[in-house]
Amino acid sequence: MLEYSASNLHLGITSSLAKFLSEAQFSDLDETAVHAGKRGVLDWLGCAMAGSGHPTLSKLIDTLVDLGGARNATVLFRNLKLGTIEAALVNGQMGHVLDYDDTHMGGVVLHNSSPTLPAIFALAERQTVSGRDLLIAYALAFEAGVRTGQAAPDHRKCGWHLTGTLGTFAAATATGRLLGLDAEKMTYALGIAGTQVSGMQQNRGTSCKSFHAGRAASNGLLAALLAQRGFDSSGEIIEGKRGFARIYSTTARPELVLEGIGTRWEISRNGHKPYACGVLLHPAIDAVIKVSRESNIELSQVEAIELKAHPDAVLITGLVDPKTGLQSKFSISHTAAVAFIDRAAGIMQYSDKRALSPDVAALRQKVSVSTDETFGKDQAWATVRTRDRSFEARIEHATGTVDNPMSDADMEAKFLGNAVPTVGEERARAISEKVWQIDHLADVRELIDLCA
Repeated sequence: MLEYSASNLHLGITSSLAKFLSEAQFSDLDETAVHAGKRGVLDWLGCAMAGSGHPTLSKLIDTLVDLGGARNATVLFRNLKLGTIEAALVNGQMGHVLDYDDTHMGGVVLHNSSPTLPAIFALAERQTVSGRDLLIAYALAFEAGVRTGQAAPDHRKCGWHLTGTLGTFAAATATGRLLGLDAEKMTYALGIAGTQVSGMQQNRGTSCKSFHAGRAASNGLLAALLAQRGFDSSGEIIEGKRGFARIYSTTARPELVLEGIGTRWEISRNGHKPYACGVLLHPAIDAVIKVSRESNIELSQVEAIELKAHPDAVLITGLVDPKTGLQSKFSISHTAAVAFIDRAAGIMQYSDKRALSPDVAALRQKVSVSTDETFGKDQAWATVRTRDRSFEARIEHATGTVDNPMSDADMEAKFLGNAVPTVGEERARAISEKVWQIDHLADVRELIDLCA
């Protein structure tokens, strides 16, 4: 007799995770996790501000406005309201469109804030959410997203975009927590989220890449709202025979979901980007900028730039001749060129204009890359050669990673750099002050109103 392919394994992993997610309290967070939450909110809001005027957002917003519907949730920094689900979608894409948002690298490469915070903010306009409510929901989203990703070790290698897939679990968790779902309904929320996960790496360099984050936010929020009404799902969406860990990865490690749960907070291992591109490019940027500054070589003298990095850094960044700013974010040759010439890798270095600049295009052709499997994902080596000299630098831990974190002062400077051009210095500083004191807010609508 054939066994039903989705029959239960009775491992209890999804249900045990759901129990933890529904029962953990703000008082369980240690000081490091609370502080990490504040840093994450500040950083993401700055990224959303910087991305709020991007043409991709206007196309999405215009489409949603044409479709009509309720206007009860804030589209950040656009003086506009859409429906709850639609606002989460737009704000999620907004925060990720510049590839400047946070990145967790603890066994996954996940931009967790862009799916999670828009879902939280949209729900917070339907009910009262305190700053402490937000922080525990935000922290638990990292637990769900990261741990589910660790259960599917080859998930990324299979071509999925983790922010779209794992971010859906994260957003469902955060909003499910704010809705007060019990363990059973949180299990449903995870199952409804899991059946919606999507996002393909094939869409890197296009409008769809950041759309994944927005769709994860809206799908996760929808999952929690459905679960609240008793809409059910499998109780084994992570570990089941046809569950996430087994069909989205060639190997499955569902036991990792519960390893150390409650003894460490994944939000404390979050990383933040000093550069506006894929995080695996960051060690190479650090190395090239260091060589450029220390050698002070004239551009006309450069014969070659040689890079060595972790294989994953090259796997996703092989585009040699990008034609748009979005494409250039996934080009290691472009990244090396602008890092050498501009000694920077910010928003302007990944604009359409810079992607087409003759000086950058010419230098891109002189970049060569090799890989070394002994390198960590946050390591890189760069050599710049002239006709008769060479200069090199090795980076052990890229700026912004857990082992080389950005300071609070660095985070504030990044935020102001992103925020001031959009909302002005006075409003930007008011938002910053509100975020650093978010654990004292009785209603986070005070913050949302500042960001309308």
